[in-house]
Amino acid sequence: MTFPEWTKPGLYGALGGAIAVSLLGFTWGGWTTSGNAETMAQEFASDEVTLAMVPVCLNRSAADSERTQKLAALQEISGFGRRTAMMETGWATYPGSDTPDRDLADACLAGLELDGS
Repeated sequence: MTFPEWTKPGLYGALGGAIAVSLLGFTWGGWTTSGNAETMAQEFASDEVTLAMVPVCLNRSAADSERTQKLAALQEISGFGRRTAMMETGWATYPGSDTPDRDLADACLAGLELDGS
């Protein structure tokens, strides 16, 4: 069986075009693999749960009898130490959990507006 003369260059062109389209699609086109999409969805869900729990954290801080002392201690600390101190207050713990959450502590600190912002 004989193939037309243009078959070989045509196949090379189609293969090169497929590779180029794939590279452009994954690099600049916004395409993603299913594993990467799953990771992004998990991160998005975690962020949304954290944002939904900020009012609970703020309510816990408002109901705490030692609120003034804890806020004063938080006010004195800066940087990562402030997040650690917030986690120690117990306000940044999800209901039903025994350990505080770092992301919730950061979000709750922002909600408390300790820096006067």
